[in-house]
Amino acid sequence: MTAVGTDLADRGATGVVPVRRLTVLYDADCALCTHVRNWLVKQRQLVPLDLVPAGHARARALFPGLDHSATLREITVIGDGGQIYRGAAAWVVCMWALREYRATSHRMATPMGLRFAKHAVLGAAKYRELQQQRQDGWTYDPQRGWFHAPPACDSGCRTAD
Repeated sequence: MTAVGTDLADRGATGVVPVRRLTVLYDADCALCTHVRNWLVKQRQLVPLDLVPAGHARARALFPGLDHSATLREITVIGDGGQIYRGAAAWVVCMWALREYRATSHRMATPMGLRFAKHAVLGAAKYRELQQQRQDGWTYDPQRGWFHAPPACDSGCRTAD
């Protein structure tokens, strides 16, 4: 884990610093990310979660040393002691912060559980990718599968026969 703009000495700690608050950077333009954000807000939290849109001015101000373009590609959670969690570890630490899911997070932190979490993250990434493709002219047809349909030309242009 890496410290981001936080001096550990400010807590009087010489080693491990307890996590008292987490900031979750999520993609506000992603339907799945926004759904998960809304779900997290409704859960009982043992550790408070601050949900901030990734790449947003607030995120940049809070964490000036962070690669903000990377936070738009992969969920990133930052602890108040400067801890950084990405991908599967970020999902596990979010679960750890929730009252109803803390025990599940401990199981997910095992080697086998982390493997499962990584598959879940890959599935979510694939879903996001498909949603982005949809916005870029991709369409799903149960008969043909995914195909690209270029936007229609309404200016009277013709295609070559």
